[in-house]
Amino acid sequence: MTVINYIKESFDELKNNVTWPTWADAQKLMVTVAVFSILFSLATWGVDTVFTKLIGLYFDLIG
Repeated sequence: MTVINYIKESFDELKNNVTWPTWADAQKLMVTVAVFSILFSLATWGVDTVFTKLIGLYFDLIG
């Protein structure tokens, strides 16, 4: 199988066999991804802040 043949078959697969979401569904999914991305980044920031303070306290105690 050549690379050109592979690309043609991949394009055909995407064009004919994949069910694409409607525009409204895509918008809902985008909002869901954005919300969870923001929540995950806030959770990561919170954990990072807590560990930074804990490590600072630990070094204050031993130093």
